[in-house]
Amino acid sequence: MAGFSDFLEKELLDHVFGNAAYTAPATLYMALFTATPSDSGGGTEVSTAGTAYDRADITNNATNFPAASGTNPTLKSNGTAISFVQATASWGTVSHWGIFDANTAGNLLVWGAITTPKLIDTGDTASFAIGDLDITLD
Repeated sequence: MAGFSDFLEKELLDHVFGNAAYTAPATLYMALFTATPSDSGGGTEVSTAGTAYDRADITNNATNFPAASGTNPTLKSNGTAISFVQATASWGTVSHWGIFDANTAGNLLVWGAITTPKLIDTGDTASFAIGDLDITLD
C-alpha cells in the first residue's frame, strides 16, 4: 500500500477541481529509505556517502506504469523491473520506498512500505520485479 504525499494530493485536487494545470514529470526517481517517510516527507533516505547509492530513474510512460486497474482499490503497478546500482558499501536495512520528481531533493510524490525489509549490503543490487510496486487509491 502506498501513500500520496501532501504535495501530490494538493496538485491533483487543484488539477481536477479548479482546472489548475499539473504536468507530470517526464522522469520519476525512486528512492529507498531506512526510516519511514510520511505524506509530509521526512524519513531517512539511504546515504549517498561512499555507497554508490543513487535514486533509480524511471521514464514516466505507459510501459513502465501501465494503465490503472481494479476498483476499491484502484491499482497502478510497475510494468518493468526497477533496479538500483550495485551497493559499494552497506545501505542499511531498507524498509520503505518513495518516488520523487527530481534525482536530488525534489518533491516526494508517493511512498510505501517494503513488505519484507531487506539489508542491502556491499555487492547487493536492490530491485523491484514487475508488479512489485503497488500504488493504490480507494
